[in-house]
Amino acid sequence: MQRLDLRQLLQQKLSPQQIQFIKLLQIPTAELEMRIKEELEVNPALEEGNDEPAEDLYSESESDDYGDTDDDYGKDDIDLNDYLHDDEISGYKMQGDRGGEDEDDREMPIAVASTLTDQLLDQLGFLDLDDKQHTIGMQLIGSIDNDGYIRRELSSIANDLAFSQNIDASEEEIEEVLHMIQTFDPAGIAARDLPECLLLQLHRRDQDETTILAERILEDAFDEFTKKHYQKIQSKFGVSEDALKKAVDIITKLNPKPGGAGAGMTRIQYIIPDFILTNNNGQLELSLNSRNAPDLRISRSYADMFDAYEKSDKKDKKLKETVAFVKQKLDAAKWFIDAIRQRQNTLLRTMESIIKYQHDFFLEGDESLLRPMILKDIAEDIGMDISTVSRVANSKAVQTEFGIYPLKYFFSEGIATDSGEDASSREVKHILKEIIEGESKRKPLSDEKIEQILNEKGYNIARRTVAKYREQLNIPVARLRKEL
Repeated sequence: MQRLDLRQLLQQKLSPQQIQFIKLLQIPTAELEMRIKEELEVNPALEEGNDEPAEDLYSESESDDYGDTDDDYGKDDIDLNDYLHDDEISGYKMQGDRGGEDEDDREMPIAVASTLTDQLLDQLGFLDLDDKQHTIGMQLIGSIDNDGYIRRELSSIANDLAFSQNIDASEEEIEEVLHMIQTFDPAGIAARDLPECLLLQLHRRDQDETTILAERILEDAFDEFTKKHYQKIQSKFGVSEDALKKAVDIITKLNPKPGGAGAGMTRIQYIIPDFILTNNNGQLELSLNSRNAPDLRISRSYADMFDAYEKSDKKDKKLKETVAFVKQKLDAAKWFIDAIRQRQNTLLRTMESIIKYQHDFFLEGDESLLRPMILKDIAEDIGMDISTVSRVANSKAVQTEFGIYPLKYFFSEGIATDSGEDASSREVKHILKEIIEGESKRKPLSDEKIEQILNEKGYNIARRTVAKYREQLNIPVARLRKEL
């Protein structure tokens, strides 16, 4: 049975300008430079230079009246072919309009160096191998993961050689070539597990009593070593504590990941600060990085086209299309400049609010002076949405006299104290770290003992919270912090 319903809906949609502002707000400084260059390339109405009021260059009334025209306008100074291109009238191009390009995948600048794979292949070339062994060596090098290990079974590599290279190689032949590759630099490369990796490095050292003991520990007591059951190791090998300590010191100084940055491209992330904060005799002065505040303006020549159009007596259809194209580019340029200005204003307001909350820290640089602060505090202070503050905090950094800090570093929850005030969780982590650094490594403090110490200092904190903060600081449990 058909039925006619009348429903009232309320929907909220973002305008193209708002979408553009959001996208510009969340990108870091390095990407902003690239984004501006892209916009300058696709929009001839946008130029670098001092700002000019966009509304003075043209008005909406001048560009809305496109009446019927005839063909007598061809003598005007404007060459229509210079400005009318079918492939550019598709509408304002914003970041993300390119179909398929994911903005989140864009990366910071990278420095390219010789890869680990290249280095190993170079060393392979110096060995006196026949064609079959060389192919096996290339297959093995290609199987090395980012940490420098070959974690695949030799039988699987043999199958790969048979199917992809049409080479019938036994596991013994593959292992023979593998042992050759394991002599390459860096030491420990192409190991199949951690003990083998560490043993490969020890084999290159002088074989004194300490090195031999270290090798025996890795071969016969690796499980006890990882659990730091040192007394069991002493009893097993009948060695003194001093001898065991020397052997353990050697093992702990070995490299567990000889692959380093990995077998691929070496990547170096460059942090470019969005803000510069200086201390001028106790007065904090904030400024935007100049790369965040570019000089942009609307092209005067494009704006003059509207004046030429208004002065003309005759209008044709082609001119109507041209002026529509020019207006579209002028609108796009005005939106982009406004979005950049709004971005600058939002960044400054957010950072000024953070400075107000963390004023003592920015003066002294002492982590213990950080106050509890969450996104909601800043959002309420500047009268903006939490999502806007989040976009700023997650992708921006500030340069201070004590180093460069990401903005999210200053956000932390509060922990109640005996005085009735809240202390920053980062302050508590800082004190927790100091307690662990000052503990006796022969008898490390348990989480329960650390809880007691913090409670004595006036921080009302539970043992599970101590464990959570310790894990966030990448500090192992007491048993694994034990040293001889």
